[in-house]
Amino acid sequence: MKIISIQNNLGVPKYRQIISSIEKAIEEVNLKKGDKLPSVNKVCLEFSLSRDTVLQAYEELKKRGIIYAIPGKGYYIKSIEVTIKQKIFLLFDELNIFKEDLYNSFLENFGTNAQVDIFFHHFNAPVFQKLINESNGNYTKYIIMPTNLAEAAAVIKTLPVNEVYILDQTNPELKSFPAVYQNFVKDIYDGLMKGKSKLNKYEKLIMIFPGFREPLGMKIGFENFCNDFVFDYEIITEFQNREIKKGEVYIIPSDRDLVRVIEKAKIQKLLLGSDYGIISYNETPLKKVVENGITTISTNFEVMGKLLAQMILKGKKEQIENKSALIIRNSL
Repeated sequence: MKIISIQNNLGVPKYRQIISSIEKAIEEVNLKKGDKLPSVNKVCLEFSLSRDTVLQAYEELKKRGIIYAIPGKGYYIKSIEVTIKQKIFLLFDELNIFKEDLYNSFLENFGTNAQVDIFFHHFNAPVFQKLINESNGNYTKYIIMPTNLAEAAAVIKTLPVNEVYILDQTNPELKSFPAVYQNFVKDIYDGLMKGKSKLNKYEKLIMIFPGFREPLGMKIGFENFCNDFVFDYEIITEFQNREIKKGEVYIIPSDRDLVRVIEKAKIQKLLLGSDYGIISYNETPLKKVVENGITTISTNFEVMGKLLAQMILKGKKEQIENKSALIIRNSL
């Protein structure tokens, strides 16, 4: 019991004093990996504390990865890295160049006193549920990209409600959680509106929308724009074996489809920005130079990562719509 020190009228919550005592004991090598902590009951009796107070301290240390519990036996030291104040579960849909920018920005702005474990669900609902179930109770914060997975909200709601943050896509079922997100309906509508003067010279707008990974809001925003301004339009699920006609503009969420369209146009000897047009979704460095520049509608993923880091560090609970912009280049 000498490793724990509790003082009354200190102005520091008792559970925080327990945590600080254990951290100090680890730093002074009075506690080592594998050492057993005093039982919850012993700490309660020694300092006249409630079980909830002691459990709150032990659970926070457990979430940070410093201690672990063996049911029926007690709590033991798992790690001596007490400088890690936050242990963060980060669940992305997939890794690509813009998600990498988001991730690096988050790490840079969050600082060094955190362990960030990143996982990927690859739009697979069982994998999504398995990763969340296995992480539950082991982290101080949970950052989730739910994408458009069915039942995602129900799974997310099994996590500690005050420790969850939603990233990139949200929906009405998740409105109670803080989030940094894209408004896909508004973003694509506003982007097309900004480029309307250039779109007017084309005869038809075509969106390639497979619908598996792409947010539904993209399709809705595209349809709303075309209907509001009476553009002839079409939505196709794939581009395979399609002939490009002069006067068509392709709105392309997937970079794989972007490559297919450009390759097909070269075979047909069509001139980009004149015979046909392209608007791609999500900015990457290559799009600045490919075909003398690809027009994009994109949010700023570095800003998204920064906003999320600041929200967690400041303890804010907000829903922030990350801004998007149309970047006009040669392809339009």
